[in-house]
Amino acid sequence: MPESWCLRSGQLGARALPPLPAGLAFFPSPCLHAAPSPSPFFLPEEGGAGSPRSGCLVPGAWAAPLTQAAPPPAGMAQALGPDTPFTAIAGSEIFSLEMSKTEALTQAFRRSIGVRIKEETEIIEGEVVEIQIDRPATGTGSKVGKLTLKTTEMETIYDLGTKMIESLTKDKVQAGDVITIDKATGKISKLGRSFTRARDYDAMGSQTKFVQCPDGELQKRKEVVHTVSLHEIDVINSRTQGFLALFSGDTGEIKSEVREQINAKVAEWREEGKAEIIPGVSTWPRPRQAARGGSQEKRGRGRWISCPPPDGPQVLFIDEVHMLDIESFSFLNRALESDMAPVLIMATNRGITRIRGTSYQSPHGIPIDLLDRLLIVSTSPYSEKDTKQILRIRCEEEDVEMSEDAYTVLTRIGLETSLRYAIQLITAASLVCRKRKGTEVQVDDIKRVYSLFLDESRSTQYMKEYQDAFLFNELKGETMDTS
Repeated sequence: MPESWCLRSGQLGARALPPLPAGLAFFPSPCLHAAPSPSPFFLPEEGGAGSPRSGCLVPGAWAAPLTQAAPPPAGMAQALGPDTPFTAIAGSEIFSLEMSKTEALTQAFRRSIGVRIKEETEIIEGEVVEIQIDRPATGTGSKVGKLTLKTTEMETIYDLGTKMIESLTKDKVQAGDVITIDKATGKISKLGRSFTRARDYDAMGSQTKFVQCPDGELQKRKEVVHTVSLHEIDVINSRTQGFLALFSGDTGEIKSEVREQINAKVAEWREEGKAEIIPGVSTWPRPRQAARGGSQEKRGRGRWISCPPPDGPQVLFIDEVHMLDIESFSFLNRALESDMAPVLIMATNRGITRIRGTSYQSPHGIPIDLLDRLLIVSTSPYSEKDTKQILRIRCEEEDVEMSEDAYTVLTRIGLETSLRYAIQLITAASLVCRKRKGTEVQVDDIKRVYSLFLDESRSTQYMKEYQDAFLFNELKGETMDTS
């Protein structure tokens, strides 16, 4: 099967998580056979027909029970590059009194879509030969001066005004520096010191950078690229001095007319070659709440991946998607039909449960009409080798030295209880080792902290054994005597 972006699981994994196990099975949803459409496993070719509106579901255990949900999206953002917008948001954050649920979802969508805007500017780039500043004898009045710049081929003298002199003084520009001056704004940027001044006797710090003297002409045309998200453009244009809301976070409701005008302007820039759409990632991590239910509910995890539009793999990752209600799912159905709809990746660990906001039950708490758009990709729990590798990496990050026997015992604990519990024991075992003046965590240290701190199953057994000693108890279903 040819590779596509949404199936390269190994490239998108974080460092703490090995690639998905081999033997992934792909099950097309029934809607894929309803009408002839491009296969969701292939990225649409440039200039091809419209993008598929299907998705992928990845159910099953994601490593050990109750493992962390943050590394997969973090690895995705790292694989997509630093220019990729990466948004982390909790699934329950859409329920707010300040804005509607659809507005919160819309902002999450538009945070995930970046725009790379290209702009050509004229700059002056050269090595400073001499700076002459003439100060008035009376001490008052404007300053004037001359700036001599050179390249390998030419040398020119420029007249300086008061503001330019202040900028040069503020940046501490001196002879031998290689600088650039933006002709439109007058902004000065220091690129470093010239290699010809490297042997000069001068006190300089380790951060001093030496560069070659520029060649060619002094005046050049340079293409400057600005990377912003559609949401940032929305906020800036939503009100007077809207850019201040980017720092305060008080964006509020943004009118649909503003977004329509921005979409039209971005489309115009794309036709003119001034802007292009880049991939984006938005993450909705697991809400911090107690997990309840059977082992299947705690171990199971699903991931839905909506195939990318023709412009590229713009991504929206939603974890714990069962926290959304029926209105949110209805909005997602509509939002996926947009021309700039991102790839939709959803994750959950619920089985057949009630759809929030209704009295109906559905697989994973998602309406059937949305499930019909998805493809199912199965995963499997971590093996003993993978669990041991994760624990080794965690010990390296925490600077903990551990013996091989201790690794074996800790791996067994992680397989029998949970990977998260085993990772938490690393810090506690390190403190016990430090207390006994040891340099390497041994098996006795692991046994010590294992006896002090209970995991979920032992804690539950403890509650059942000593339930009569607690003030409130609902296991027996007895009514409390209040007479």
